[in-house]
Order: sequence, then C-alpha cells, then structure tokens
Amino acid sequence: METAKQRSRKQLIITIVALVALNIAGAFIFKRLDLTKDKRYTLSDTSLNLIASVNEPLYIDVFLEGDFPGEFKRLQDETSQLLQEFSAYNTDVKFNFFNPMDKSESAAATKRDLIYTIFKMDNPSIPAKDDAEVRKSIDGISDIDKAIFDTFNGSGMKPASVSVNDKGKQSETLIFPWAIATYKGKTVKIPLLRNMRGANTAEKVEVSVQHLEYAFAEAFDRLTRDKQKRIVVIQGNGELPARYMGSFLKQLRESYHLGPFTLDSVAKNPQQTLKELQKYDLAIIAKPTERFTEEEKQVLDQYIVNGGKTLWMVDAVQAEMDSLYNETGSTPAIARDLNINDMLFKYGVRINPDLIQDEMSTNIKLASGAQGNNTQYQLYPWRLSPFIYPDSVNQNPIVRNLGGIKMELASPMDTLKNGIKKNVLLASSRYSKKVGTPVAIRLDMVAEETTPKDYPVPGFMPVAVLLEGSFHSMYENRVLPFKDPAYKTVGKPGKMIVISDGDIAKNQFDKNGQPLELGYDKWTEEFFENKDFMLNCVNYLLDDNGLINIRSKDVNLPMLNTEKVYDNYTTAQIVTIGLPLVLLAIFGFLFTWLRKKKYSKAA
Repeated sequence: METAKQRSRKQLIITIVALVALNIAGAFIFKRLDLTKDKRYTLSDTSLNLIASVNEPLYIDVFLEGDFPGEFKRLQDETSQLLQEFSAYNTDVKFNFFNPMDKSESAAATKRDLIYTIFKMDNPSIPAKDDAEVRKSIDGISDIDKAIFDTFNGSGMKPASVSVNDKGKQSETLIFPWAIATYKGKTVKIPLLRNMRGANTAEKVEVSVQHLEYAFAEAFDRLTRDKQKRIVVIQGNGELPARYMGSFLKQLRESYHLGPFTLDSVAKNPQQTLKELQKYDLAIIAKPTERFTEEEKQVLDQYIVNGGKTLWMVDAVQAEMDSLYNETGSTPAIARDLNINDMLFKYGVRINPDLIQDEMSTNIKLASGAQGNNTQYQLYPWRLSPFIYPDSVNQNPIVRNLGGIKMELASPMDTLKNGIKKNVLLASSRYSKKVGTPVAIRLDMVAEETTPKDYPVPGFMPVAVLLEGSFHSMYENRVLPFKDPAYKTVGKPGKMIVISDGDIAKNQFDKNGQPLELGYDKWTEEFFENKDFMLNCVNYLLDDNGLINIRSKDVNLPMLNTEKVYDNYTTAQIVTIGLPLVLLAIFGFLFTWLRKKKYSKAA
C-alpha cells in the first residue's frame, strides 16, 4: 500500500517535472491569448511589423504616474498593458512610468535628464559639441519643478487639468497625458489623451484608449522607417506660406521627403517642369490666391493623369477672418477666380463661390465690455466657421473614428458624374445653408437669432471629397497650351482629395511666433482634429494605409457610472469591498473545516 507520504512525494515530483516542462516549452513556443470581445490587446500586423524592425533598445517614458481619478487610472492601466504587449514581442521595447511633478529629491536627476531629452527633441539641429554647455545650463537650474513644467509646456505637451470628485468634494489636479519614445538618438512625443470638444473626461479616455495603439505605432513608424515617399508643396500662385502650415509640414517631414516646388519655371520650360514634378509622389496645393496659367494647368493635369496624387485646399471665396478685425467689423467676400474650375470639373467636383452658414459651428471670442481697466471677452457661435463631424456611417479610414474638424469660410461643393469614384469625406450639418457672394461679412452677425425654419432645405453640403480612378485630361479634345510628345488623355489610376477650405491646414502662433499645434485655437483654447484629418489624407493618398487602419480600430471600454455610484455609495462599498471579504472568510472557514475533517479521519 502506498502511504500518504509517498503519495505526497510523488505529487511533488510530478508538479516539479510539469513546471520544468512548461518552462522549456515556453522558451520555444510564444503565444498570447486575447479573450476580450473587441480584441483590444491583439496588435495589428502593422504594429507587429514596426516592432519587428526595432533592433536596438527603444525607450519609452510615460508620464501617467501618480494618484489619478478613476478614468485616468484606466488610461494608465491600458497604456501599461499595451506596452507590455509591445515588449512581449520585442524585448528591445522598454518602458518606464514617471511623474514629472514628483517632489522627491530622488526624482531631481531624472527631471534634469528629461529636460535635456526634450530639449534635444525640439532642437535636433543643435551640434553635439554644444551638449556639454546644454548639460551645464540644465544642471544650474535652481527651481527644477518650474523648469520641468515650463519644458513640457514649451514643447507643446500641455498638462490636462482634471477635476477630482471625492464623495462630492471637488478639487483640481494636473496630469501629463504624454509619453516620449527614443530610438537611435531620435526622440518623438506621443499624445495619450485626445481632446474632444464637448466631451467629458470618461468619453475622452474611451476615445483615447481606442487610439493608443495608433499613437504608439505612429511614433514607432517615425522612429524606425526610412523615408521613401516624396511630397512637394506647390508654390508660385500665392499659396499659403510654409510657416502657416508649420505644424502640419513638420509632422510630414518626419515620415516623408518634403520640398517646395514652384511653377514659375513653366513659362520657360514647361516640359522640364513636368518632368521634375513627376519625381514626386504627392503634390499639395494649399490655398492658391492667384490665377493659374494654362501652361501651369497642363503641367498639373499631366502629373495627375500619370498617377500623381494631389491634395487641394482651395478657397473659392476671397475673404479673410483677419480682415474682420477693423473699425467697421466687416469685410467683403467675393468670388475668387483661380482659373481651375474647368480642371476640377473635369475630374469630378465643383467648388461653388459661396460660403456655408452652419448652426453647428465653432466659437469666436469677442470683446463684450469692460470691467474697470480690464476688457471682458465672451464666446459667440460663428456660423461661418462650420464644426464638421465626419458622418458616422462613413467607413473610409480617413475619417473613421475621427473627432470634430474646424473649417473657416468654407464653400459648398458638388460632385459630378464622370466615372471617377467619389467619397464625400466631410459635409456640413443638417442645419446649414449657402450664403451667396458678393456679400459683406460682419462681426455683429454673431447676434443674429436663427431658428430651424431658417434652414428649410437640409444642408449636408460636401466640403471635402476623395476622388479615385483613372483621370481624363482636362485638355482632352482641346488645343494644348504647349506641345508635349508624352501627352496622355488618360493614364494610370490616381487619387486626389479636394477640400473647399484653404485654411484647414493653417496653424496659429504662440507669443514667440512659433507655430502652435494644428487644430489648437489659442483664443478659445479648444482642440480640433484638423491635424489628424490632414495626416490621414496624406497617408491614404500615399497608400500608407496600415497606420490609418489601426486608427479605425474599435475598442469598447466599459466605464464606471459615477452618478449611480454616488447615489448608491453604501451599496457600492458593500458589493466592492464587503462582499469579497465575506466570500474570502467563507472560503477560509470551509477550507479549514474540510482539511481538519480529512486529516482527523486519517489520524
């Protein structure tokens, strides 16, 4: 008969052998299971490919560390779990959580290193020989807490002010929902919290969790991918100066070769100009204000017919918001003749020389009076600046899961039948209408009262359209402006996006004249998703769909109903704290009783 001692020894040996076998098998077999319904922790092929390309340590510093409200604790946990996934697939991905507002003395050295890293990130052109001076300057900082706060702000990594409600007691705290990633001496910042106009904290966190994988994958892409595609910014017809698109172009420059291209040379040698232009994959035409010549149009036409991608941002009406701030508070709005209507018409769209008045609009900040020596300001809805939300049924990856976009003095567009596939990416709201030109735009229009009866016809006017297909030349069956032996009436399939707002990629400036993040309105302190929309447009046109598809991923994050918890606070405490303790006590009692019963019989 086998004794109890022998059975125990046998079980111990089996357990040890099983553990050793599992560890050996684990060294050769790597498999992770994601049991969530929305596959929240399953990385996309694009992310896995990006991680696989990391062959040196990639360090990620996450600044979501500290005592947070429940919503941000969720964002912290989701960030940590996602980074664990990245690290599990490639051990070169290393991450660390750090609180920039940590007041302990032990954190001072880390803060100085962080200031140096962020300085190098914002000033990559500083020569290495000046590093010692930079380090010495940082070591001499006396108020390191203020310095770290100013460094984050100066780099555009603004903190989020969070209301903390502790059983009815309200308080405010600052958190930094940002991370930075460093690879082979290059550092990029990663936003973790998405700002949505009108959304509460829980909604912001839910959307932010949906975009976490995209945020990190996009950063990995900028750090690891060699630039291949070439983008040109067309100049020569009064286009928007590059500094007004500084935020947008800076982001593009991290992933693509970017350069200006003037059409002035068309007058002397149009064929050579076309040849040079065809070396680029995408042409951006941002807010031209001067007429295009027929020769310039033929160059652009043949670029498009031969498969070149184009991104048009066109103002069909001549009017500027800056011109409104004068003594009269008004400015004329008249049609702008760029001589490209026939060109866009041939491709399948028409931009009407009207303005859109939309009840779903952004705000404008105007002086409303004075209190003592201080001028008082107030926000008013500015109906000529539509606030566009992408249609929820539009599954195009460019706009899927995208938030609101600010437009300014936009014009309505028509789509035309011509065999080209068209997708309306953005449209005005139901309560919008055309405002014909010429017309005087006045600031006192903010005081006009409107009702739904003012919008008898549903608006839904397109303001951004994607066109895909084999474009026919606008000079088909027409006399060519210049002779071109390589001229084609129809060529390779191509893509273009036409946006009827020349200012959609225009950024504002801070007090030092530096470009602010595209989409940030410093007057109303609101964020709009213009930058994401523009980057999605470029990625899609250049067939970089992997990152866009990550953005389109849906993650359903169950959030705590705080109002219900406060209404049933005692019950919630009993269920979440008391009940587990009671169950644990019952289990302990039963376990002890069964154990005593078993061994008392054996004895």
